[in-house]
Amino acid sequence: MATGCESGVFLDRGSVGGTDVDLSPLTGVLPEWHLHEITQADEVVDRIRAADVVVTNKVLLGGGALAQAPRLRLICVAATGTNNVDLVAAARLGIQVCNVRGYATASVTQHVFALLLALTTRLIEYRDAVTAGRWQRSGQFCLLDYPIAEIAGRVMGIVGYGELGQSVARLALAFGMRVMITGRPGIEADGRVPLDELLRKADVLTLHCPLTPQTRNLIGARELGLMKRSALLINTARGGIVDEAALADALLCGTIAGAGVDVLSVEPPAAGNPLLAQSIPRLLVTPHIAWASREARQRLLDETGENIRCFLAGRPRNLIGQVDRPRSV
Repeated sequence: MATGCESGVFLDRGSVGGTDVDLSPLTGVLPEWHLHEITQADEVVDRIRAADVVVTNKVLLGGGALAQAPRLRLICVAATGTNNVDLVAAARLGIQVCNVRGYATASVTQHVFALLLALTTRLIEYRDAVTAGRWQRSGQFCLLDYPIAEIAGRVMGIVGYGELGQSVARLALAFGMRVMITGRPGIEADGRVPLDELLRKADVLTLHCPLTPQTRNLIGARELGLMKRSALLINTARGGIVDEAALADALLCGTIAGAGVDVLSVEPPAAGNPLLAQSIPRLLVTPHIAWASREARQRLLDETGENIRCFLAGRPRNLIGQVDRPRSV
């Protein structure tokens, strides 16, 4: 059993919500916790310096900061993506890193279809029409100002076929859609088509791949130009996977019919982000909440606590990368 772990720090506890979640599955595994609602970059070193365990959702942990935390033995990323941690530095320093997987599958899948259905049923436009009194002034019992499309029979193109992509595919089939999957660049796989072919055939393109050097700006002006003019793009993965300026231009020019975006390249958004311009048509932007059902956030805390518990018991789980010589007790 691992011993000597006494102190834990949660750098951005506010990222998992307020009183609607129970923190005890996490806080009960160590005798001492320091919970910070938010941590700025210049506060990281001081806050992790004496910690044995650090929990971070999105706070960046670079190699320089990690080198100044001599007691640190475990970093728990309260998310699936670990691009906010210098994994090479952590491995070199003997710090183990783990993440949480599969906690938000139902929530993200639900959000993908919330965006898709809002776009295809023109939900926002019709709500605004009623608010403006246009239905009340209509000569007919219904208002048909915006064409409504059905998704049954349409092609759902999926980029990234892990747990999330597979969950979205199952629901797409339940809606009567046809599913196409692209393979990773340079890797052949049965039943998967090249990305360019997927772009040409998909009526809906949904992204579920991680943000890596290979996927950054994966969907840019060239790729958007290959898509059908009637196609929709849904991104609940990472903002950097889509070239935001190219997407804004594509929507303004009618290159594609619409988009639903839950993630941006900088969060909270920086001033001047092209996807926040009021003039862009057929665009729904939500504030990175696809993952954030109450149930998903509770599972995240439960699983993070279990990651620490298993580490203390000498049975680490959900490890990212390899540590040749973990820091001694």
